[in-house]
Amino acid sequence: MPTLDKITVSNFRNIEFQELEFSPNVNCISGNNGEGKTNLLDAIYYLSMTKSAFAASDRFNFRHGTDSFSICGTYRMPNGLSAKFAVHSSAQGEKKLKKDEKAYERISEHIGTLPIVMVSPSDISLVSESGEERRKFVNSVLSQMDMEYLNAAQQYNRLLAQRNRMLKGRNPDRELVGVFNERMSGYAEVIYKARKAFIDDLTPIVAEYYRLLSGGSEQVDIEYRSDLEKGCLGEILESCIDKDMALGYTSAGTQRDDFIFTMDGHPIRRCGSQGQQKSFIVSLKFAQYELMKSSYGFAPVLLLDDVFDKLDMNRIANLLSMVASNDFGQIFITDSNKVRLSGILDGLTTDRAYFETSHGCFTKL
Repeated sequence: MPTLDKITVSNFRNIEFQELEFSPNVNCISGNNGEGKTNLLDAIYYLSMTKSAFAASDRFNFRHGTDSFSICGTYRMPNGLSAKFAVHSSAQGEKKLKKDEKAYERISEHIGTLPIVMVSPSDISLVSESGEERRKFVNSVLSQMDMEYLNAAQQYNRLLAQRNRMLKGRNPDRELVGVFNERMSGYAEVIYKARKAFIDDLTPIVAEYYRLLSGGSEQVDIEYRSDLEKGCLGEILESCIDKDMALGYTSAGTQRDDFIFTMDGHPIRRCGSQGQQKSFIVSLKFAQYELMKSSYGFAPVLLLDDVFDKLDMNRIANLLSMVASNDFGQIFITDSNKVRLSGILDGLTTDRAYFETSHGCFTKL
């Protein structure tokens, strides 16, 4: 499995310049809120996914007063050899990604090379926000595991944008809109089948992790809803072409898919407490981790950012016993409570590294 041996971060968020070496097992980062713990985890995430886990645009990642950032990581790869990955982003909109000093032709070729799973407080948006957040989550997982899916999603989104531009114009050509309907249909079928299979595989694993985490007090489930349940997209789009022309956008398709999270048959967003919602999110991400590990044949890097927040001590104990007993790979874990973090992890493993954070500077303890 790829493990991050060393990272160099320059002008990323509040990190001016840091060069750090990590344990291949557990890495613990402590410090007060706002000091940079999450920014370091996001830099690691960026090296895998070529984008931030939080910021929609790279301009929010530049350190104040700068107009570019760079992140470089040296990884021990599954074949036992070392590989160096570097990304540089500038305010001019240029993003360059290299492996061992050789630039990728397309950045998307890199996705899935360094599989990663991140659990953070912002994940609560998966429960509380619109279906767009849940689609992003499913896309991020499937894009790492399935290149056919990634290609289909990119092509579908490109055609969808073109179809919407046509619909917004004056007197759109119905025949041409019909051509887009057919072209989008094949890609939509790939997306729908992959999402359905993923949710079918994911749901029982989420339910089992939630049972372990909560002590079996509630039952959770995931329901996949899609327009494609009614049939092929080409026919669906053809049937609503008048509606779309009146609206000026495409009203059906996989861009409207949603994934409904329930607890004891009720939506978690409405009936779940903060602790129950957090437990569900952790279970969801651990199930993602399990599926990715099975798909790759090795464990992804796991980033646990402030994961103990809003969990009672029983659930924290259950969570950590799951981490300790499972075949997890390299883990990065942050907590503002240094004593709690060391007290927990000293009992888990002797192979660990501790870092303390202050104003974007990291000290290895």
